[in-house]
Amino acid sequence: MTIRPFRSFVRAFAAPAVLALGVVACLPASADTKLSPGDTQFVQDASQAGATEIAASKLALTNSSNPQVRKFAQQMIADHTKLARSLDVVATEKGLGAAPGADSALVGKLQGLKGDDFDKAYIDEVAVGGHQKAVELFQKESESGTDPQLKGAATHALPTIRHHLAMAQQLANARKASS
Repeated sequence: MTIRPFRSFVRAFAAPAVLALGVVACLPASADTKLSPGDTQFVQDASQAGATEIAASKLALTNSSNPQVRKFAQQMIADHTKLARSLDVVATEKGLGAAPGADSALVGKLQGLKGDDFDKAYIDEVAVGGHQKAVELFQKESESGTDPQLKGAATHALPTIRHHLAMAQQLANARKASS
């Protein structure tokens, strides 16, 4: 199953992005808290992608044979947990229901893999693929979102998401070089 633009969220937010996304929780709610369909989809896609990133990264801590992959996974768990909290605040404030869970097909696929097979799938599908989709998702929200809280958070998070993509690409290149 391919990861849809932020249905396999994306990947990772380092401290600056998490802090930027924390702005979401600090901004006052507008009088009209109803989100546009596009903004609602962004929150849902970002939430599912984040849950997928956390679940897949937890698997990486036990299924990966590569210390670099495990270190990357630890950072993704920390960053995406913080992001999920920020998104939950906005979702609740805007009257959205429970956030969708992780992409069970992708997580299920990863559960059956170990060592190098796991590393390849995790790096390709979650780290690189997911971050590419995350950049697209957050770029779109930052350019065309209608909710100021979400648009601002997406704009502030983009540099970190791009940085995470670069980290993921370095992992992929290092893996290929060692093969």
